[in-house]
Amino acid sequence: MKRKQYNMLTGSTVKTIILFALPIMASSMLQYNYSLVDNIIVGRYVSNEALAAVGSVGSVNSFIIGAALGLTSGFSIPVAHAFGAGNGRRASRLAGNSISLAFTLGCILAVIAHIISPHLLKLIGIPEEIIGLSSDYVDILYYAIPFQMLSNNFTAISRSVGESKKPLYFFSITVVVNFILDLIFVRAFSWGVEGAAVATLISHITAATLNGIYVLFYLREIRITKSDLIPSPGISLKQISLGIPVSLQFTITSIGSMCLQSVVNSFGTSVIAGFTAAGRVEGLTNIPMSGLGVATQTFVGQNYGAGNYKRIREGVKKIFLLDLAVSVFMSITLYLIARPVVTLFMEKYNAEIMAAAERYILAIAQCYSLVAVLFVMRNTLQGLGYTFANSVAGIGEFFGRLLVAFVLTPVIGFDAVCYAGPAAWLLADIPLIIIYLVKQHGFRKKEAELLTIDNM
Repeated sequence: MKRKQYNMLTGSTVKTIILFALPIMASSMLQYNYSLVDNIIVGRYVSNEALAAVGSVGSVNSFIIGAALGLTSGFSIPVAHAFGAGNGRRASRLAGNSISLAFTLGCILAVIAHIISPHLLKLIGIPEEIIGLSSDYVDILYYAIPFQMLSNNFTAISRSVGESKKPLYFFSITVVVNFILDLIFVRAFSWGVEGAAVATLISHITAATLNGIYVLFYLREIRITKSDLIPSPGISLKQISLGIPVSLQFTITSIGSMCLQSVVNSFGTSVIAGFTAAGRVEGLTNIPMSGLGVATQTFVGQNYGAGNYKRIREGVKKIFLLDLAVSVFMSITLYLIARPVVTLFMEKYNAEIMAAAERYILAIAQCYSLVAVLFVMRNTLQGLGYTFANSVAGIGEFFGRLLVAFVLTPVIGFDAVCYAGPAAWLLADIPLIIIYLVKQHGFRKKEAELLTIDNM
């Protein structure tokens, strides 16, 4: 371990996690700005209809892009295990294989996305007056999938060996690029939603390039050679087997989100716009809890590779309490910033948009601790390599949103939609907690076995 900040195997768990998570949170904030900036600029400089069009494809994007990025989240788990075990050569080979695999699958998924997206847009019932704009936006956006997968994979490789700062620097650059290009393409050139999509595409290419140069040539903890980039069938199958459950989790939950979006679309353009704006605000306040979750995955992965089972068990308990405390603070923050931030999305104040946004925000703020539990448990099990738990959680989220969309909404109306997220989180939390408690019991047995061996 050459640099103190990379060492997650010793020292204060909470301090290590917080210091490691802060750059991740900042990076996530910058990444999130891609869609946030697109939405704000489109809403202010194009129209409310354009904002609704960009927002209404969110569930379809989560289904397609989320599934793609979920794969790469699994690819880096063995890298963290190998690094924690002190096997740098093995970590390098795994990292190199994941790079080639990510780009190849990204190209395939981009083709699939262009084929299925028109059918999905119709399936979720996007209103006729905006479906053309929605289609124009995603047709360009999906060319970015290979670069998003590469960028996500490069970032995961860096984090798996304890480096969380460099991706932050690169995403800082790409957000500035995205913002400038958005203003040029949307405001100056009047390209509308297509301009926002082109700006995002170029930004993703920039992010993949910068992260790739760093990982391939400057990351000291692993040394990727040309031969490492040649795919190995055995390693590829292992990485895909870890990535598929994570990808399925995104896919399953996105199907639930599409069902919910179809219900939201039935309330009209103003409610769609309000729901979109509120969702973007929620995404901002999600970032601290999500960042702690990602840091937890690296912490658990490295310590699992090193056989530090007691440190995992005690560390996860502390992280769990920390994330719950953060969730309470972010609930208050979400409620306080909702109105001023939602206003940024509107060229002119619209009472119907604001009313829908405020109803949604209030429901989410009341239940934010549920998502904190989800982030900690899901990333802990992912760090251990038990990615099947993601699929189990995804099924829980799916049924939560399905229940709201087709059972409660016809009875309660839009208020039911507002509580779809909390319902999904609760049904995901329950199986994740049960699975972790079972695994924790296994850790205690391994600790006892190691203690017996030491005393012999």
